[in-house]
Amino acid sequence: MASEGTSLKGFSATLSRLEKRLEVVKSKFEELDEAAISLTERLEQHKQMLALQAHQDQVWVSLLEDKFTTEETNLFFTYVADTLHCCHSHVVKKLPDLAPSLPTTACILRRKIKNRRINVAWESALRDLGLENSDVKALCAFFVTHGYQAEYFSPVQRQNLAENVDTLIRKVVRNQVLRDSLLRAVQVVEKGKAGTLVLTTEEEHKPASSIKEHFSNQVTQ
Repeated sequence: MASEGTSLKGFSATLSRLEKRLEVVKSKFEELDEAAISLTERLEQHKQMLALQAHQDQVWVSLLEDKFTTEETNLFFTYVADTLHCCHSHVVKKLPDLAPSLPTTACILRRKIKNRRINVAWESALRDLGLENSDVKALCAFFVTHGYQAEYFSPVQRQNLAENVDTLIRKVVRNQVLRDSLLRAVQVVEKGKAGTLVLTTEEEHKPASSIKEHFSNQVTQ
């Protein structure tokens, strides 16, 4: 009987050790699973970032390669100008206390990276307008590429041209990201959400250079 008792104790001790080892192995597998999930998420984020960067690079290549007529450039520039101006206006309205420190769209884009309030207001403004950050990047790319030579069309100047602007954009803009962003910019402006940079009748009769200067002060000072 004593021998049997000893054997049972030894067997129980062995089972206990095995259970502890199994628990250790199980814990290690759980850690590996968590690490694998975390790595997969980071790889997916990196993949998305690379895809966005690739799209943005394609936008720049398209802007450098596509040849728009002067009229097309000016018309597209006008919608870009009004849309970026609208983004700025929406953010300032949401943050009246910060308005003096956010004089331009470029200032908002810089400061939203480190300021949560500005970033939240920016994202909210884009949702209100039906835009994405990728749209703003594409529109900014257009402005940087063509802004130095483009002229701003007042509402009177673009009245006839704007009638078929959607068709024109689909016809002459080859890059899909830029094309979609310009189409959304048209929707923002034509729905009346963007307003216009030219606020008075007198301003519409000023030289184009003064209108362009007014835009630059509002968007990219």
